[in-house]
Order: sequence, then C-alpha cells, then structure tokens
Amino acid sequence: MRTGKERLILVMLASAIISTTLLLTGCTNENKTITIRTTGATFPQYQIQKWIDVYQKNHPNVKIEYEGGGSGHGQEAFLQGLTHIGRTDPPVKEDTWNKFLNTGDQPLQFPEIVGAVVVAYNLPGIDELKLSREVLVDIFIGDIEYWDDESIKQLNPDADLPHEKIKVIHRSDSSGTTAIFTTYLSLISEKWANEVGAGKTVDWPVDKMGRGLAGKGNPGVVAILKQTEGSICYTELSFAIEENLPVASIENKNGRFVKPTTETIQAAVSQVSSFIPDPTEGYREDIKQLLDAEGNNTYPIVAFTHLLVWQNKNGKHYSSEEAKAIKDFLTWVLTEGQKEENLAPGYVTLPQEVAQIGLNAVNMIQE
Repeated sequence: MRTGKERLILVMLASAIISTTLLLTGCTNENKTITIRTTGATFPQYQIQKWIDVYQKNHPNVKIEYEGGGSGHGQEAFLQGLTHIGRTDPPVKEDTWNKFLNTGDQPLQFPEIVGAVVVAYNLPGIDELKLSREVLVDIFIGDIEYWDDESIKQLNPDADLPHEKIKVIHRSDSSGTTAIFTTYLSLISEKWANEVGAGKTVDWPVDKMGRGLAGKGNPGVVAILKQTEGSICYTELSFAIEENLPVASIENKNGRFVKPTTETIQAAVSQVSSFIPDPTEGYREDIKQLLDAEGNNTYPIVAFTHLLVWQNKNGKHYSSEEAKAIKDFLTWVLTEGQKEENLAPGYVTLPQEVAQIGLNAVNMIQE
C-alpha cells in the first residue's frame, strides 16, 4: 500500500505529464505547416514566384508549392482535386465549368494580374525589329519563309536581315499563352481565323512546312529560341525580360509600332472598361476584351491571367486550416501583392475594381 504522500506525488506527476502533453500539442498545432499547392499557367510564373517568396517570409507556417504545366494542366488538376488553386490564362470554357460544378462544389474564377504576350526572336546583331499586323500573321502562318522577305525589309530598312528560313517556335502543351496569342491573330486576320483559329492548342501550318518547333511551357519555348538562330516565338513578357531577349515592336490598332512596357500595357488596360462576370460564372468572361485596344501608345497583346478556387461547400475540397490559409494568401495577393514593390518585371497591377471582384470571391470561400 502506498502512503498518502506517495499517492499525492503520483497525482502531481500525472498532472504534470498531462499539462506538458497539452502544452506540446498546442505548440504543435500552432506551428503546424500548412501546404498550399497551385498549378497551371506559366504566363504568370515569375509573378507567382515573387509573391510566394515575399509572402512566405512573413508567414513561415505556410508553404506554397507552384507547378506550371500550362493552363490546360491547371484546369485539369483543379478538376481532379490535385491542386488547391488552379491557374489559367484564358477564362474557363462553359463545358469545363460544368465539369467543375459536377463535383458538387462551386468553382470561383477571377483575374490575379495583367501581363503581355510578346514576340521574341533570335537574330544576332539585330536589336530592333518592327512587325506589322499583316507580317506577323504571315510569319506565324508560314506565308513568309525567309527573314529577308521584302515585306519585312520594307519595315526594317536599316536591319541586315539574313537570307535564312524563319523557324517558328510554339507551345507543345495546352497553353493559355497560345490561346491569348492565337485569339489576337484571329482578331486581326480573317485568314488566320478561318485557317487556324484560336485555342490553347492549334494546328500550326509551319509544322507541315518543316519550320515549326515546339517547346513545353514558356520556359521550354524560350530555351529553344536561345539555341536556334533565325527563330521567332511568342512568350510572356517576363520571360523575355528575365532572359534578356530582343522583342519586336508590334503594329497596334492605331498603326503605331509599340514595344511592350509597363506604360504601354497600362495604356491598353486603361482604354478598356473591363467586364469581369460574377466569379461563380467565370466562363462568361471574354478573353478578347484587352486585346487590340485603341490608343496610340497601347501594346496590342495584353490579357488577364486567372485564379481558380473552390467555394469549399461543406469542406469538400479544403480542410478548415487550408481554407483559412488560402483566403489569407489570396487576400494578400489582391492587396499587398498588387503594389509596385511586389510586382515582378513585366506585369501590371489589376484595376482596383477588378481586384475587388477577386476579394469578394475570396470571402466566399467557406472555412
């Protein structure tokens, strides 16, 4: 038999053990790392990486993993529940949106940033290149075969253009950048619209001519361009800046040749009254709204890139901790993340009214 003193000591030890366990459990929960996965478009890659770097410094308990793969991959991963946040440049089409709805949850789509598609080229010694609307289409459709074609020479009389076949680089994957670029070409050229069309993937006529090359993601396209003299490609502006690639001045709607800069992208956005539908009906948004805008100083190939999240009805897609972390991160992206010091080169902040639509959507996510 234990004495009363011994029993008291045992009770006190047990109490201490329970208290210590509860304390440690509380610390573990408080310090638990929440992982958020985001997948899709490479158009905003450098911006996403910048946001993640800045955000995680002040939120060490949140780990954000970004995987590119293109807008098509982002939509599919989102549908399959393989990612918390999907990313797509063009708005999701209605048939895909209905697939999202069939999961039993409500998808939400809204813009996160503004970017531009540029035409980069590899012509040693040529730092300036003008491309008219007609010449741009003719190069990518394959009607212009050589760099010293008379139509290019007339636009660039001081350039020493080589008698070399033009190698056209395009995306191999399902790509929002491709959708933006081919939609623009369809807007300015009836021939392109009828013979090639627009989409995340298209049949490139230059492939049949033996002058087409394909790369996966914007990084893959840029890598091929750098390795291939006499080549041309379309890519997101930030990749051209990061890799120090020469980009063409493109003829805009007002007949001016304009390079992509923060100012010329902002000029395009300011010329348009953006229509962003309710985030619960994201498929209603028109990809063409920022393309080929009016104005002397507007760059013509400008677009929003978008986020996809779930409303998380009845906790179907996110745990409570995940939902809270997603809401906090996306609120930051649409507020602090839009400030100049948090923008990566080549991107332009959202108009305030568009950012507010996104904030309203984030508040709809259920914890």
